[in-house]
Amino acid sequence: MNINELITTVNDAVWGYVLIFALVGCGLWFTIKTRFVQFRMVGEMLRLLTDSAVSTVEEQVKEQKAGVNSKHISSFQAFAVSVATRVGTGNLAGVASAIAIGGPGAVFWMWVIALMGSATAFVESTLAQLFKKKHKDSFIGGPAYYIQQGLKQRWMAITFAVLITCQFGLSNNSIQSNTICSAMQEAFGWDPLWVGCVIAAVSLFIVFGGIQRIAQVSAVLVPVMAISYVVLALVIIVMNIGLIPHVFRLIVLDAFGIEQIAGGGIGVTIMNGVKRGLFSNEAGEGSAPNVAATASVTHPVKQGLIQALGVFTDTLIVCSCTAFIILISGLFRVPQLNGIALTQSALQSEIGSIGPVFIAVAIFLFAFSTIIGNYYYGEANIRFITPNTKVMTIYRICSAGVMVIFGSLASFELVWNIVDFFMAFLTACNLIAIVLLGRFVFRLLEDYRKQKKQGIREPTFHRSQLPELENELECWE
Repeated sequence: MNINELITTVNDAVWGYVLIFALVGCGLWFTIKTRFVQFRMVGEMLRLLTDSAVSTVEEQVKEQKAGVNSKHISSFQAFAVSVATRVGTGNLAGVASAIAIGGPGAVFWMWVIALMGSATAFVESTLAQLFKKKHKDSFIGGPAYYIQQGLKQRWMAITFAVLITCQFGLSNNSIQSNTICSAMQEAFGWDPLWVGCVIAAVSLFIVFGGIQRIAQVSAVLVPVMAISYVVLALVIIVMNIGLIPHVFRLIVLDAFGIEQIAGGGIGVTIMNGVKRGLFSNEAGEGSAPNVAATASVTHPVKQGLIQALGVFTDTLIVCSCTAFIILISGLFRVPQLNGIALTQSALQSEIGSIGPVFIAVAIFLFAFSTIIGNYYYGEANIRFITPNTKVMTIYRICSAGVMVIFGSLASFELVWNIVDFFMAFLTACNLIAIVLLGRFVFRLLEDYRKQKKQGIREPTFHRSQLPELENELECWE
């Protein structure tokens, strides 16, 4: 048994139905306890995001006129970085892989995990804001911090920090590179190794600039790439509007095993839908809270709401666009096609030879922004483990350099299996923590709603409102 087969065996055993039921179960629990926050407060999510985006632009203009450069990370910039890591390979290659292996029904289970997972995303990001710490340039925080401060379990916090560094900072970046290189080879015939080297060089330049440079790049790339891709998908959907009822029928019937089109049973369909849905939207995985903690807001719930909106953006919009393009084309039935090659072929069948080129450019923007966002997740957690600058330098080189080049040379199956392995254990660790700490989020949400009912447009929070945690909350004076 080679290493790839061994990792596959472990993944199947861990994912099975245990982790899937844990994800859906936690999503349902948080949905009920927050009184369906992901549905009832969509309007407030949009208001907060819009206000933050406008204020971010205004602040930047003021700073340019004054000749200063603030280290402040806005709520919108934090949202952009987290969406940059969500909107990436999972939306183009991951969705294609889920459909190719699990059938059209996998899309349905991706939707389920997004609808339930958005409540989970709200809880974990609110906790990250609550327990964040002051850093020299901005704030810093995430699951490792709320595990240590909230649960008082240093060993568990370090375990999480190591797992997320391996998952996002290292193995996840190999997937992004692998997908970019495959897309460039398919569209232009470029050598994957040279493409990988170029990506590594540019990534290293950006990550050595810190979270401010990452936030600035993401705030530009994310809106441009997401909007252009969604617009193209909508054009294709309108061109094939008559097929849409058939596509929905295909997804729903296959999801429950009524019509197995391209999968090996209902278990394979559910497992691939949940795994690829989680890889794409990251709800419950503990990744987005690391950047959610960096934002400067007046109440922890604000960033929790904004991050919940990111799950909807990722799965219900961008992932669905890819799924519809593939299902409309009918090419998911071709056994030789998988991953980004399936997405490129599906788009080519709809808009001609420009399709693979468009996807190659899109995946470069999607995956490149994901690489630099993933890097930051590792950085935040390495800082949690040790302040040693030499360790950080080694990590930067490995994350944005070595693993990017490794991904350009490794096989499609190997890089995805490695990510699934770390993702399973990482998610399990975070779910345990947020279930145990969720009671604080429920109280914060109730406080936020109470202030809104009193007519307060911008609710505020002070650590004295949670007296049992007052000594642990250094950023809410």
